[in-house]
Amino acid sequence: MTAFARLLRPASAPIRRWVLTAFPRPPSGGIDYEHPAGDPGLFGPSSVTWRVHSEFCGMLSGGLCALYLQLLHPRALAGVWDHSNFREDLVGRLRRTTHFVGATTYAPTRDAQAMIERVRTIHGQVRGVDEAGLPYSADDPDLLTWVHVSEMSSFLAGYRAYGPMTVPAHVADAYLDETRRVAEALGARDVPGSVADMDAYIAKVLPSLVFGERSRVVLEVLRQLDLPVPMAGLSRDLFLHAGAALLPDWAASLLQRSDNDLRKARLARGTLRGMAPLFRLALTEGIDVRSCRRVGVDPGLLSHWPT
Repeated sequence: MTAFARLLRPASAPIRRWVLTAFPRPPSGGIDYEHPAGDPGLFGPSSVTWRVHSEFCGMLSGGLCALYLQLLHPRALAGVWDHSNFREDLVGRLRRTTHFVGATTYAPTRDAQAMIERVRTIHGQVRGVDEAGLPYSADDPDLLTWVHVSEMSSFLAGYRAYGPMTVPAHVADAYLDETRRVAEALGARDVPGSVADMDAYIAKVLPSLVFGERSRVVLEVLRQLDLPVPMAGLSRDLFLHAGAALLPDWAASLLQRSDNDLRKARLARGTLRGMAPLFRLALTEGIDVRSCRRVGVDPGLLSHWPT
């Protein structure tokens, strides 16, 4: 252990408790990330995805950023509006998304595929009419592509902001190329596989994005998110503003973020950037580490990009 790590060690236990309270491990009967031995899952230890998704601060802030982006898409928002109890259980929705991303990233192959099939089944039951009276269905390939892009672009931005390594252009491209296999397995089509493709895709979708009345309601619910952790308000505000700091300029403009909002986001970004090493030191038994044991590799390899 380095001198820096020894200095930070006293703070690691409360951070670990914070994370496990906000995002508890599934009860017994959940996924066994340490067996069967040798199973690489959908990505494996040589992937960029294993590295990007191992960064807790980047993933949580990125997940919140993705929620901001998704409430701008009328049909994506309609599915949440009509088919979830987001007003009472937004934390539960965030936990379920976290579990899905974690499982499809690190779980053994059979478990990852079963998770995808379970979500496909749920999507088949989610349909209705959006705020403008247009029909939607959660298994619409184009809608699935938007949800995927909003998430992966946000996770990538989260890693760039709060992760320990600079992300070269070819690594960012590899990440998008790898992760689109999950979106395609869910039924998405024309999924961007590079940053250039993603930028072109967003430019094409941008005219259809709207900050409507439903968006305002969900945004207010998000701002009141009640995390079941100590200092819940402070924790919520830090991560919400750190997630908002990841928003591209076009999204911040659509969301009508004020100068005060932007100042809070800059402050949160700097604060979380400074705290990120504490989270990395505290979270030494996550599913990324357990999955490394499953395939017989040193978890330290996640601190270097694959060659």
